[in-house]
Formats: sequence, C-alpha cells, structure tokens
Amino acid sequence: MRRITRIATVGVASAALALSATACGGKNSSDSSSSTKEASAAIAYDIGGRGDQSFNDAAYEGLAKAEKDLQIKGAQAEPTDGEGEADKVQRLTELARKGNNPVIGVGFAYAPAIKKVAEKFPKTTFGIIDDTSVTAPNIANLVFNEEQGSYLAGVAAAKASKTGTVGFIGGVEVPLIKKFEAGFAQGVKDTNPNAKVLTQYLTQPPNFDGFAKPDLGKAAAEGQLDKGADVIYAAAGLAGSGAIEATAAKGKWAIGVDSDQYNQAGLAKYKNSILTSVTKDVSDSVFNLIKSVKDGKPESGEVRYGLDKDGVGLADSNPEYKKMTDVIAAVDKAKADIIAKKIEVKTAP
Repeated sequence: MRRITRIATVGVASAALALSATACGGKNSSDSSSSTKEASAAIAYDIGGRGDQSFNDAAYEGLAKAEKDLQIKGAQAEPTDGEGEADKVQRLTELARKGNNPVIGVGFAYAPAIKKVAEKFPKTTFGIIDDTSVTAPNIANLVFNEEQGSYLAGVAAAKASKTGTVGFIGGVEVPLIKKFEAGFAQGVKDTNPNAKVLTQYLTQPPNFDGFAKPDLGKAAAEGQLDKGADVIYAAAGLAGSGAIEATAAKGKWAIGVDSDQYNQAGLAKYKNSILTSVTKDVSDSVFNLIKSVKDGKPESGEVRYGLDKDGVGLADSNPEYKKMTDVIAAVDKAKADIIAKKIEVKTAP
C-alpha cells in the first residue's frame, strides 16, 4: 500500500480508522484538524496506517470520540514505507511543536523515538501503545493483556473446529505477537488436548512487512487451510485481511483481531466468515489519555487494560456465533476463570 507522511493541515477532512487490516481508500484521506493551531491531540500511526480495519483504526476511533465528546481538535500522521527511527522522531517532534498534547505513538515501534522526543518536550504528555520499555514522567504506556483475549479465541476455535486443526498467523515474530500465539494455543489445548495448532509468522524483524501486506497473510492462510485448518486466527494488522479473505474463500472460520472485524466496512464481503474477533480497547485507551490531559491530570506510567476491565475481550457481533451456545458457554467460563485467577494465561509459547 502507498503510505505518505501526513500531519494535520488546514481544512483537511477526517480519515478512516487506524492500523486496521484491509487495503482500503482511507489512505487518501487526511487528518481531521481544521487548523494546525487548533489541534490539541495527535496520533502517529503504525505500520499499515489508517484504514487497516484493525489496530490503527481503533486508535483513530479514540481520537474521533475525543474530538466529539471533549471538543478538542485532532491531528494524525502516517508512516512511510521503509522508514527509520529518524523519520519517527521527526514526525513526533513536528506534532509536539504544533502544540498537540498528548502525542500518541500507535505501536511499540515508536518506543525509541518517543524516548528522545519526550525529553525535548517535558510539558507534553506522550502516549505509546503496546510498550513499557520507555518511561518518563510525561510518558503513558498504554498496554493490554492480549494473551487473555487470545485464550478466549483459542477456546472458541477449539469448540467450533470440526477437523481438530486450527491455525495461528502472526504478522512479525516479536514478543508482542508471541503473546497472542501463547494465549491462543493455550486456550485451544485446554479445551481440546487433541487439537492441532498450526503456527506461522509472516516475517522476522527487522522486516515488518508482515503487518502491512495482505498477500502474505493470504498465502499463509491458504497453506494452513490445505493442511486441514478450519479456523484461523491472524494477529497481523493489515496483512490479516488477506488471511480473512483466504479463509472466507474456502468457507471456513476466521478470527479477527484488535477491532471487531465483523463490523469493519473494508471487510464487509467476508464478514459472514468472521466467527469472532479478539478486541483490544485501543479506542478507549486513546480517549482516556486525551481526557486525562484535558482534565489536567495526565496519565503517566503503565496503564494496563485486561479482561477484568473489558480492556480485551471477544466480540459476538456475528449472529452465527451467537447461535453457538456451547461455544459461548465455554468462553464465558474461561473468562470468569481468568478473572478469578483460576487460569493463568501464558505470555510466551
């Protein structure tokens, strides 16, 4: 997909949701600020950019809600193909210089850049999603128990599978995505010890195309389908849309990630094959940080969203999923047991 660096400019309209999973026209839309001078909060998108129907789009939803409910102006900035740390530093610096507060980096890749820029703007609050490695009084680390939501997906996959073989596709083999894999595999095995979990990662660092290229996700899903998988869970950002497409083409079940992908417009043609989605409340994390700054009590340090506070969960938008009473009962029991600490979910395979 084409990606351009985009900072809030006068009279440019709002764009579609952040870092979600399909290649749609959202990339051609600009940010929602009517004036850079008016902008008071900003988000810098991760790989894949806005319009991914997943992670980035969820972040945008939080900004859009803040614009509406808090009467603030928002700014957005997109990543560029093959960019380095210097590009991220420049992007965050420009957003901070324009007076945006907070400035939020969507994704762990912003950690080194936020560390540098936050030191230069001590009166500006910086948020980073999915990272706790960088800390400072003016940095809020917005993190999630992805493994808990993924465990529920594993339970649902094991119950819904007819072949006893399910698949996991990770975008890039990094510790964050390993959490998704670990929870999913544990949920599957705890539900059906005889089940087989096929696992594949699309790329290895420093190649992060596995979060951005749907064709990679599609090829991986096709391979797993050929091996008998009938439920496939992809934690791969924009690339995950390819996995959903391939799974739908074979009439099998896909499990979405980050956003409720059953309701994403860019995935509408595949929605009937999206059994459920592991959701992360990225939207609320963005909104809450913006609100805290506006209220004069900015969040700082680790702000964690888990199953106990509905910070992660499993969507039930698909009517077919709602008919699976045995699946829902198993998922509900697993959720209760995790919250009660009867089940400890692994964070690494």
